[in-house]
Amino acid sequence: MQFPSPVSLQWIAELIHAKLVGHVNAQATGINEIHKVEPGDLVFVDHPKYYDKCLNSAASFIIINKETAVPEGKALLIVDNPFEAYCKIADHFRPFEPSHKMISDSAVIGEGSFIYPGAFIGNHVRIGKNCIIHPNVSIMDHCILGDHVIIQAGTVIGSDAFYYNTKKDRELWYKKMPSCGRVIIEDHVEIGAGCTIDRGVSHDSIIGKGTKIDNLVHIGHDTVTGKNCLFAGQVGIAGVVKIGDGVTLWGQVGVSKTLTIGANTVVYAQSGVKNDTEGGKVYFGSPIEEAREKMKELVWIKRIPLLWEKVMGKP
Repeated sequence: MQFPSPVSLQWIAELIHAKLVGHVNAQATGINEIHKVEPGDLVFVDHPKYYDKCLNSAASFIIINKETAVPEGKALLIVDNPFEAYCKIADHFRPFEPSHKMISDSAVIGEGSFIYPGAFIGNHVRIGKNCIIHPNVSIMDHCILGDHVIIQAGTVIGSDAFYYNTKKDRELWYKKMPSCGRVIIEDHVEIGAGCTIDRGVSHDSIIGKGTKIDNLVHIGHDTVTGKNCLFAGQVGIAGVVKIGDGVTLWGQVGVSKTLTIGANTVVYAQSGVKNDTEGGKVYFGSPIEEAREKMKELVWIKRIPLLWEKVMGKP
């Protein structure tokens, strides 16, 4: 999430009651989680396993619960509970804002767009030109749609991320992280009925130009799809996945988190994607393999009874 304007680190330190060390006179431009950090961002870390990764990331400023050497050009904000500090900052800049109308007064809807009765358009939503939003669609706060977008009935754009801070030494193991990112849908995207696209935790989930999505598809937080992708019914994509241009995922494909699918990849139905894929290839299976090799394997599996009979003889 980008702040409306750069914010003094000293002001942030006062807000979260942090000890500020390092580049104390700097200004932060946004807050992000580790998978999406950029220069100028604040990020938090509260587990030794991730200290080095966070300190050496692109983030300029780190909220941390340990006194440690400050990387050159960066600043540390030292607190007892970095997660709670992160939540306080996120809630300050993106507070809960109730909506009492089906179409918020702060929403901007472009020329030629039609919103069916029963659709909900949240606060600060921007919808481009010549879009069609069908009944019972919910477009939650701060989401952005380009031009010529079609969304079929019952779809939810911008639901909260399925993302929790986990600590098993407390009564409630899972604490919800505020979802202060957005969903951005580019021009000429079509989304079927009953789909769900989660907003980013602190960055954006993006659906690339010209992409077509069938019914009952789920796309997790912070996932970015390329242009002209095709996702068939019941595809499920986890969070922080990067999908190249022209990717086709056939029905019931499942994609695990934080991986990359290369451009022009095709994955056949009911496959499971657990690792990065090289672009321009066809895959099948769970876990996936190149489809041609997987088909050969299946042929040999069918021959097992005959081979057994030849080796062991008929019963």
